Amino acid sequence: MALIQPAQPEAEEPGREPGRRRRVARYAVPVAVAGVAAATISLVPALADAGDPSLPSVTAQQLLTKIAASDTRTVNGTVKITTDLGLPSALSGGGGLLGGAAPSGLPGLGSGGGSPADPQAQLPQLLIGSHQLHVAADGPDRQKLSVIEPAAEYSVIHNGSQLWAYDSKSNQAFHQTLPQQASAQPRQQPPADYPATPQAAAQDILKAADGTAAITVDGTARVAGRSAYQLLITPQHADTTTVGSVRIAVDAATGVPLRLTLTPRSGGKAVFDVAFTKVSFAQPAAGTFDFTPGKGVKVTQGGADAKAAPGRTTGAGRPQDAPRAEPTVLGQGWDSIAVIKTGGGLPSGPAKTGAGTPLLGKGAAGKDQAGAGAQSLLDSLGKKVSGRYGTGTLVSTRLVNALLTDDGTLYVGAVSPSALTAAATSVSNATK
Repeated sequence: MALIQPAQPEAEEPGREPGRRRRVARYAVPVAVAGVAAATISLVPALADAGDPSLPSVTAQQLLTKIAASDTRTVNGTVKITTDLGLPSALSGGGGLLGGAAPSGLPGLGSGGGSPADPQAQLPQLLIGSHQLHVAADGPDRQKLSVIEPAAEYSVIHNGSQLWAYDSKSNQAFHQTLPQQASAQPRQQPPADYPATPQAAAQDILKAADGTAAITVDGTARVAGRSAYQLLITPQHADTTTVGSVRIAVDAATGVPLRLTLTPRSGGKAVFDVAFTKVSFAQPAAGTFDFTPGKGVKVTQGGADAKAAPGRTTGAGRPQDAPRAEPTVLGQGWDSIAVIKTGGGLPSGPAKTGAGTPLLGKGAAGKDQAGAGAQSLLDSLGKKVSGRYGTGTLVSTRLVNALLTDDGTLYVGAVSPSALTAAATSVSNATK
């Protein structure tokens, strides 16, 4: 089938602020592809029905139109997410950096002094290994996502203006009253920003792929017992991207994406696979979206509800008065690189902990130890590099690569390491 350029997949997604959607489209390749996130391996054979269904032929344009026209607003099902970025073992496992709450003292990692029930502390664990989720949605105002573990469960519940999250392991809850949106459209999802369903991941990818990829219909498949077309997205005119292809299984009846698989250019197993294993489009029971903290549950208030003094941490673990650094973008499309000023460099040299000495102390000395500890962690994950931009640490995965220079500038994207160092050199030359 001849390659075609994708049509506009849809208008502004109902329920997400127009400005935010534009930012997602802009940063989807360097950031959200990983996680957009992603930001994300094939499912075990038991999860796929044997035999490909026989369906009427459609073009890629027709299938994109079908996705855009889908008016399915209710869903209730089980999702499996599998991520294999090839991260070092230090980041994985129950005690790893992304296997739960991050070490509280390392700057910029995890929720810091916030609640372990805060979505910003919990959802990064989806970047490692395989996870089973239960998802339910009833229109733009009510959603529930539960991460199911063998002996614990973590849930995020969005019901109108109320956002609740509950972590059974710590018996703690996080609550936030969501601000009213400036637009007439309600918020589609709670502020987790992780593509935990095939629909969310597909929308972000299609926005990023618009005009920058070849899109074809590549056969059919059965996903969660339903017949689906397979949409294959291959980056074009991208010399440095690490993305090989993205495959989206689209429900033949409803146009809802049922599975998304991202394969790196280097080949091998997929980096990210998110798929329904069971799905129903019937309306979930109204009680699905109710939550009342039980007796003894510690509740942390976040956002506008947080009663933190200036400079103190809120439920999200970020100083209340600290500005969020907006990244700038170098390059275009799949080759784009996000450049983020982190607010200063990290002290060089190993962490001076010594035998029996805590990694983190108090006051200025504690800050020095925290910075040295963070640098030591980075050194263990990546390698020291140098060039005309100075020196820094390069951390590589199968999809996303990152360069943190010693002046505190972070370069990150789904691009080759050499593209990052070239970008850092270009910025350095421009500032001289």
